[in-house]
Amino acid sequence: MSERFRIAIDGPSGAGKSTVAKLVASRLGIEYIDTGAMYRAIGLKMLRLGLEMEENDELQKMLDETDVDFEKERIYLDGEDVSDLIRTQEISKAASDCSAFRIVREKLVELQRAMGDRKSIIMDGRDIGTVVLKDSKQKFYLTATAEERAMRRYLELREKGTSEGYEQVLEDVIKRDYNDSHRDVSPLRQAEDAVLIDSTNMTIDEVVNFIIDSVTSQ
Repeated sequence: MSERFRIAIDGPSGAGKSTVAKLVASRLGIEYIDTGAMYRAIGLKMLRLGLEMEENDELQKMLDETDVDFEKERIYLDGEDVSDLIRTQEISKAASDCSAFRIVREKLVELQRAMGDRKSIIMDGRDIGTVVLKDSKQKFYLTATAEERAMRRYLELREKGTSEGYEQVLEDVIKRDYNDSHRDVSPLRQAEDAVLIDSTNMTIDEVVNFIIDSVTSQ
């Protein structure tokens, strides 16, 4: 493919970022970078090596010798396909714990930028356009009203048999929005040069088509 894509999608919880990003990746034939899976891979390696869950010189040494990459939606840790190994509850907790460490975040941002330098990628999160791919020309901020995002989440939970009420889900969404936009490190915000997409009254396909039309016409 002659055209290089470095697409960043940011936005609040429940906006549909990951769903949209995966569909765009599939349509364009580019790599979807699952940033959450990268933290899981680091967590897996820390557990394998028996490292303490703390930020220290031993962790830094491990990070210096670690590579994480994606190929065809599979994640590779130092060349090993760990896509299935990282989906356990134990690894989920390890990923959550190590994601709080500054040196881990810096290492993964370095790897994510390197991926964008050598191949076409799309990433979604809270700080992709403002921190990770801040020099990209293909940035989008995907959002919807809190009420709409809460309704989507409520319907999703109901399908899974969870009895949590809509009002509670809405309260959780509003609280998450506040926390994400007020955190000290990389708070959620729209990059100045990002295209705003309000998906409140849009279908997933409409959002995907909008993004693809935007990046292929540049």
